[in-house]
Formats: sequence, structure tokens, C-alpha cells
Amino acid sequence: MRRKPMQGPSSNVERIFVSVRLRPLNEKEIARNDASDWECINETTIIYRNNLSVAERSMYPTAYTFDRVFSHDCTTRKVYEEGAKEVALSVVSGINSSVFAYGQTSSGKTYTMTGITEYSMADIYDYIDRHKEREFILKLSAMEIYNESVRDLLSTDSSPLRVLDDPEKGTIVEKLTEETLKNWSHFKELLSICEAQRQIGETSLNETSSRSHQILRLTMESSVREFFGNGTSCLAATVNFVDLAGSERASQALSAGTRLKEGCHINRSLLTLGTVIRKLSKGRSGHVPYRDSKLTRILQSSLGGNARTAIICTLSPARIHVEQSRNTLLFASCAKEVATNAQVNIVMSDKALVKHLQRELSRLENELRSSGATSNISDSAAILREKDIEIEKVI
Repeated sequence: MRRKPMQGPSSNVERIFVSVRLRPLNEKEIARNDASDWECINETTIIYRNNLSVAERSMYPTAYTFDRVFSHDCTTRKVYEEGAKEVALSVVSGINSSVFAYGQTSSGKTYTMTGITEYSMADIYDYIDRHKEREFILKLSAMEIYNESVRDLLSTDSSPLRVLDDPEKGTIVEKLTEETLKNWSHFKELLSICEAQRQIGETSLNETSSRSHQILRLTMESSVREFFGNGTSCLAATVNFVDLAGSERASQALSAGTRLKEGCHINRSLLTLGTVIRKLSKGRSGHVPYRDSKLTRILQSSLGGNARTAIICTLSPARIHVEQSRNTLLFASCAKEVATNAQVNIVMSDKALVKHLQRELSRLENELRSSGATSNISDSAAILREKDIEIEKVI
């Protein structure tokens, strides 16, 4: 049965929810006697503790404020509960959502996103268990963007996939595997497959550095009968869990050969992401270069589109990484100014959609007959023609 998506009556303009997570010094940083230069002074503010020169004070702020900041002793559970849960669980209400982890390499992105993904899925399954009156279908797909090639993490075929523009669905990845989830154990099994297939490699900063951007996409459909009269309809939405590869300096990561090439691609796509966020933070005027990288093209709707979005920026407190940390906080500061317009996504069956349009057509015809004003006839006739065309498309 073909299905035609329709936007529901509810829409909400809001900002991207931006959090910062400061991890503790790691073993390598402690061994180097690195100083810890950043401190979360309350739940929304992080400060740079080292003394700045007069020139530096004119260039860099010493305090940064976000929707939420998490100090080094905060658990991933708390980061999820206060920085991602509300956005991620929007999917159960038919609203698209995305949760990102952004930061330099070795700052704790994958660790954070692994926890957030599992906590979100556990809550989604709990929601399903508590709503027996509704029928749910969960589908999972997973991809990585490695050296600007898109690869399917649920398939043994590592051939690059094409990114295409669909007139109804927007940007899609051709031939991407989508598995219908059976239960929690099935989800964990698929997650293990993704982890095994994702590109990782050792650098001087991280023994298991992610060398690709990973996007886990859960599509959730739930049956309802409350929209558009008696016709069958359902809510349909997706939630993206995005673990970005970390920005890195070749001089610090000591990259060479394959690692250097990977780092160049990572930095280039993150630069495009930063440019997109910066332009969106200033409003929608002018060209936004979504198509300059596969990452921003695939996630276009999550960046200022029909989705609720949360970004968790991860930081190392070490003085050696101060420039990278400032860049991360600059990105975070721009991101919190980006507006999104999330809407409830209602999918109607063809039969229900035809009934809805026929009722609308009858209503307009009755209005036209009862109206004595000739000035509205041409407008009403045009509307009737549009409705006729919509009906023809789905019959």
C-alpha cells in the first residue's frame, strides 16, 4: 500500500539544544602533567581558568554559557537525562529528532553517544510496553561516512552508496539496509555489527579513534485513528544518533599516510558542518552549502529543518588542547542560535487520504454554492482543481 506523508497541525519553532560535556584528564594527559584549564562553575556555564594575556582577553571570552554544561564527574546517564532525552524521545510523538556528539578526537564523543543511544532505545521500548493500545514498528539503518564515501554498516558489502534527492522524502541513501527490529536483543545484535564494521584506527591521542562519521537512524511508526476522520493513519518519524569523527591536528595526532588522509577528510567535512551552522545561526538569508559534504547533505533536515536537535559538545580540559576546545565552544555557541521547525509527521493510507480529500472537495463545493459573492468564485474554482489533482495522484 502506497502511503502519502502529510504534516500534522502541530509545529514548533525552537533552538537547537546545546550541551557541553567536560571529561576528566585521561591517563596520557596526567602522565604529561597537563594542567586542567576548564571548569564548569554551574549547570550552564564553563570558564577558562588559566590567566589570559591582554591580547588574548580581547580575542577570547573566558566564560561560555549553554543550555546545559556537565562537569567531569557527571555520568552519561545524567548527560542523557538532561541533555538529550526530551529531544530523542520526540520520535514517539511523530516528531523527527537528532542527537549529535561533536568535539575533537579523544574528547569522549563515542563514549557519550554509545550511552545516549542505548538509554534512548531502552526508554523507547519502555514507552512501547506502556502503550499497548497502539501498534509500533521500529526500523533501524546505520551508515558511516568514511573519506567522503557513504557505507552501509549493516551490510558486508562495503561498496560506497549514492546519496540521492527524492522529491517526497528529501535526501536519501540509495540501497541502504533497513532492518525491522524484533526486540531489544535484536537491536543490541545490530549495534554490535555496526561497531565491528566501523572504521577505527590508532593515533597518538587515541588508540581507538573513530575515523568516520556514524549515523544510526531509527524510524518509528505507530498506528492511530484520530486524524482526518475515520481513515487509518499513523505517526511516522525518525531519530538520528550521530557520532561525528573528531577534529584533529596532524601535529598532535602524529598522523601520516592513511591516518593523515582520513584526518583531512574528517576536518574538511567538519569545516563544512561548521560553515552550515554558522550561516544558519545568522538566519536563513543567503546560500547554505549543505551539498559541500555528504555529512551535511544527509543531515540537512536535522540542521534547521523539520526536526528537534540536541548537540552535545565534548571537551578535554587539558591545556595542550586549549585551541581545539575553543573551536568546539565556538561551534557550540553558533549552534545554540540555530532555529528548527519540528512538525508532527502523519502518514495516511491512500484510501484514507482519498476520503479526506473528497470530504474537503465536498465542503468547498458547498461553500461555493452557498456563497453569493462572485469575487470568490475564481479562487474557489482554482482550489477545487488543486484538490482534483491531488485525488488523481493517489488513486
